[in-house]
Amino acid sequence: MPIITRSNITIDKNTPVIQFTGVKNIMIKNIKNKVEKIEVFGKKKVLIIGANGMLGQELVNVFKKDSDYEVVAWDRGDIDITSEKQVESKVTKLKPAIIINATGYNAVDKCEEDKKEYEMAKKLNGKAPGYLAKVAKKLKAVFVNYSSDYVFDGQPEIPEPEGCSHRCSACSLHENFVPQIGFDEEAKTHPISNYGKSKVLGEKEVMKNTKAYYIIRPSKIFGEPAKAENAKRSFFDVMLEVGKKNKEVYPVKSSSAGRPKAEFNGVKAVDEETSCFTYAPDLAKKTKEIIEAEKPFGIYHVVNGDPCTWYEAVLELYKQAKLKTKVIPVLGSEFPRPAKRPHYSVLLNTKLNPMRSYKDALKEYLKSSK
Repeated sequence: MPIITRSNITIDKNTPVIQFTGVKNIMIKNIKNKVEKIEVFGKKKVLIIGANGMLGQELVNVFKKDSDYEVVAWDRGDIDITSEKQVESKVTKLKPAIIINATGYNAVDKCEEDKKEYEMAKKLNGKAPGYLAKVAKKLKAVFVNYSSDYVFDGQPEIPEPEGCSHRCSACSLHENFVPQIGFDEEAKTHPISNYGKSKVLGEKEVMKNTKAYYIIRPSKIFGEPAKAENAKRSFFDVMLEVGKKNKEVYPVKSSSAGRPKAEFNGVKAVDEETSCFTYAPDLAKKTKEIIEAEKPFGIYHVVNGDPCTWYEAVLELYKQAKLKTKVIPVLGSEFPRPAKRPHYSVLLNTKLNPMRSYKDALKEYLKSSK
């Protein structure tokens, strides 16, 4: 049976009519203004925008497996979400009960060095979610939008144990205290890149235009490559390919002195930018879970467990893939990039059941990719 939630019910007290946004074929029995029986035939309509992306395709899979839903999967060829007029016209005509926006501009460095690219990022990540939120409010639909850990500056507050007077030599409160370091859902945003600014703009536009929203912040999404044209591959896919090409280790001659020098044909990985990975199938399932559980509207952090640096992630990847490729840790300055990255952007989940470790998710992904 389709799910009936507070967001898709309209009751007219003067007539025996109940309207369900996005649900078809409803039979009610109303006796003396008291609804005694409701029978629902049909499916709840969910609109997934960005259906060919890495996350979008997983959302389509998850909802299509559930016979209670009618899934409408749109990609860039079906709608231009940067056009408010088009969003208003097409989405209103469709009348979905749930709208999930899985699109997004993610060329982090391009929008840092190119003003036109930054304008596009602001349109796609910033203004467009607001247009969708506005039409969702009109339709009394639930709206889901995805943000990023890049809305933070990488400098989280360090919690102190209760009763701490900041005179550590005079107390023992810190002895068994293990602080959770990171950014929770209510932490103040402070982006340090244009990409991050565009994501913060999107969050503000959503909150301004509807109250029935879920803003979900993942980080470092990985999973099956997107079907969309020119889509970015995940970090693990890129590093797996690099590792397979550079798996032989051997000494070569120094070009300066002609003496043998211990060098390797391996991989360098940045041992900075600690954060969490998010497995796309896990994110899709958790999104559906949040909606169906009717969690309070607001911001949610959805990430897999075990925060790590890029270097630590590569070590885990090669260990699971049984690659003997040499990996050495380097500073971020070894690979200069136009956009600044948060040094530490671990997202703390304080509202949901924790998800499995990214290591377990990675094992599943590698197995499914063979």
